[in-house]
Amino acid sequence: MEGLLGGLFNGVSIGAVLLIVALGLAIVFGLMGVINLAHGELMMLGAYTTYVVQNGAAAIGGGALEIYFLVALPIAFLVAASVGLLLERGVIRHLYGRPLETLLATWGVSLILRQFIRSVSWSLVIGLVIFCVLFFGGRWILQRQANWERLSRIANPVVLMLSGAIAIVTGIVINQSGNTNLIRPWFGARNVDVTAPSWLRGGVSISGEFASQLYWAVTVGVCLFALLWIVGYFAFIRPERRITERLDNDRVVVIASALIGAILALLTFFTNQPPRPDWFSSGVPLQFPYSRLFIIGLTIVCLIGVYWFLNGTAWGLRIRSVTQNRKMSACLGIPTEKVDALTFALGSGLAGIAGCAVTLLGSVGPNLGGNYIVDAFMVVVVGGVGKLAGSIVAALVIGIVTYLIGSGTIALLLTPFPALQPVTDFFTFFATTSMAKVMVFALIIAFLQWKPAGMFPQKGRSVEV
Repeated sequence: MEGLLGGLFNGVSIGAVLLIVALGLAIVFGLMGVINLAHGELMMLGAYTTYVVQNGAAAIGGGALEIYFLVALPIAFLVAASVGLLLERGVIRHLYGRPLETLLATWGVSLILRQFIRSVSWSLVIGLVIFCVLFFGGRWILQRQANWERLSRIANPVVLMLSGAIAIVTGIVINQSGNTNLIRPWFGARNVDVTAPSWLRGGVSISGEFASQLYWAVTVGVCLFALLWIVGYFAFIRPERRITERLDNDRVVVIASALIGAILALLTFFTNQPPRPDWFSSGVPLQFPYSRLFIIGLTIVCLIGVYWFLNGTAWGLRIRSVTQNRKMSACLGIPTEKVDALTFALGSGLAGIAGCAVTLLGSVGPNLGGNYIVDAFMVVVVGGVGKLAGSIVAALVIGIVTYLIGSGTIALLLTPFPALQPVTDFFTFFATTSMAKVMVFALIIAFLQWKPAGMFPQKGRSVEV
């Protein structure tokens, strides 16, 4: 049992990253109905922003390397939010109500962002700046003309072609100049490493009898939580379903009651220290890395911030109003276009924060976003579209189950029981990251056959007879 608590902790930290990514997806998909396949690349931009801030702090020297990560968090949010805002204004705004076109467009944007990270250099940046200045500046000047509406169909393509031609020629001239500082890619195709500050290295170590007692208490607490939730579901939630479908509060009460019961069980075990079974190991060291603890804390802060924004601000009220009924909100004077832009920027910024957090778990590469985007979509679908509580539960469950299966923890826990050898062999076969995802996806498909709308389905109106 020595790997159970460590596996749960690592699974929670992975689920925390998925939750930050899924928060943005849940907000965007719940409000706009947009399936943004470029969301993972926005996460990648946040990770590379952290790498750039780290290099800047290293150049400054002194104590900058100790605080650079805290500085990188808001910068990563702003960079990803800015790119998301440009994506919404330039592409997605013109494709509302056309899900297939939106899917293809965001997939194309994701490919462009990946290649941009591989190829970006000073020459490319200079060319893009020249293009933007000429194109948008030219349109701004021409729009002041009295006959702009009559000439816009001709002027827009002409300004676009001239701006693009000048930018391309400038890039060619810079590349042929031979200046390696201007033409050398900033990142390239290889992964880059982000070094955590000294205060995020190491971790908390628990060993001896206390660690063994903690293993045993958590095991019983988790089992008791599952038992209480099952009893609460069949005793309170399922009978009420015949009367009404609005059971969000009931679900929260049942989950909270089960959690309180599990916590009380933990306290009781630590106070009385009942005997443990002989097969339960003792004295096994337990490690809680500071980096993963920081990720969990960051996720909690993001959850509180998103909840406060959606429920305690005027713009949050507008977002919830548009989510429930877009046409009625527009009739009441709510600027739905601004709400869409703000929502997309917020979701993209959360992806940037997730990318910043991921740098604490491993190296950063152009394909980073693809490793998380599918799991994040699964969190949104399983939890329920636009439901914060559902996203929390789904992210933790998917993160924990994926890690326990992929790391071989479940197979290791079943090893002392010879009668369960076929089950042990089954989980050993799936004890890799890729195969664990296959099994988790299969479980999700089976779950959606039972509850197609997810754990927390969206509220709707029904005719009362």
